[in-house]
Amino acid sequence: MVNPGKRMHRLQALLALRHGPGAAILPPEITRIHMNFALRWNDGHFGPRKFWKICLPRLKFWNPAIPMLVNRTSDQSAPAKMSIYFRQASLSSDTPSALTSKMSSLPLAQQPHSSTENEHPAPEPEEGERVVTIDMKGIHSDKILEEFIAKTGATLVHPTPDEQVEMRQVEERIERAAFDRAIVKKYLDDKRREERMLAMARQEAEAIKMANQ
Repeated sequence: MVNPGKRMHRLQALLALRHGPGAAILPPEITRIHMNFALRWNDGHFGPRKFWKICLPRLKFWNPAIPMLVNRTSDQSAPAKMSIYFRQASLSSDTPSALTSKMSSLPLAQQPHSSTENEHPAPEPEEGERVVTIDMKGIHSDKILEEFIAKTGATLVHPTPDEQVEMRQVEERIERAAFDRAIVKKYLDDKRREERMLAMARQEAEAIKMANQ
């Protein structure tokens, strides 16, 4: 049987991944997403980094079949741009794109992947694709998400009534745990203070005893 505490922690992690900023289902026309920004957060790259850390995992959770690559560079002066690739309207979602055919013919090691050394900047759209970009530099992650939702036509995912109940239960457990930790901390602090006072009293008693000998 799973420990109730462990189960609640797992539930908390799952709910945090399923819901929140970035929880959205993308339309079938989107073929891939590419993010370019710098390694560090300064010089206008804080918003893109926060979007990557907070929103992108949820987007990937709800859209596991869509490739989402992150290409970072050590050049802090570089632009921060998101490229969203769409399948042309003339092609159905069941029709293999030129990109799919091209990628499947490449060895795994040669296929584009996320990089911290600027190895795979955003490519030009393949035949049958068009690309829409978002300039992320100096933009708050919330604004980046708003523009992303508007340009992709993504459908936001909201918690079900059952999930809302679970989220309240998780929040209540977190609050109880914080309260319990505060009580335990106070108990331990009081105990240590008493031990210090007893130690000081023993030292004083020993000093008085030595002085009277």
